[in-house]
Amino acid sequence: MWWEGFEEDDEAEQEEERESPLDFDFISQLSKPKDYYKILEVDYEANEETIRSNFIRLALKWHPDKKKGEESATSRFQEINEAYQVLSNPVKRREYDRKGILRIHDNNVMDYLNRYKGLILTCNGLGIRHSIW
Repeated sequence: MWWEGFEEDDEAEQEEERESPLDFDFISQLSKPKDYYKILEVDYEANEETIRSNFIRLALKWHPDKKKGEESATSRFQEINEAYQVLSNPVKRREYDRKGILRIHDNNVMDYLNRYKGLILTCNGLGIRHSIW
């Protein structure tokens, strides 16, 4: 029948979605939101070099082989790796900035203002670098 081809197309599209490079499970993140920027101790505007250097510093500090007596070292090390995997990849970082950071509810006013200061200043006319006149 004519609809048989559509069923095959739907299955192929679902398979492609499962293999997407943006494989974030945001539903599971609702229960335990993570701020990857805070985990890596970097600013929201941090460049790739800063993210990489902080990752190396924290990975060496929290490596389970160095902290054999601490049980939390493994989970902390895994969090650091997870944060680096997202923030070091430009596509995943953009997706996280768009969707993931919205899930974090424990921000205070200063974090919010620091995160969006460029947008706030631009909307108020204070962040415009080039004038039309």
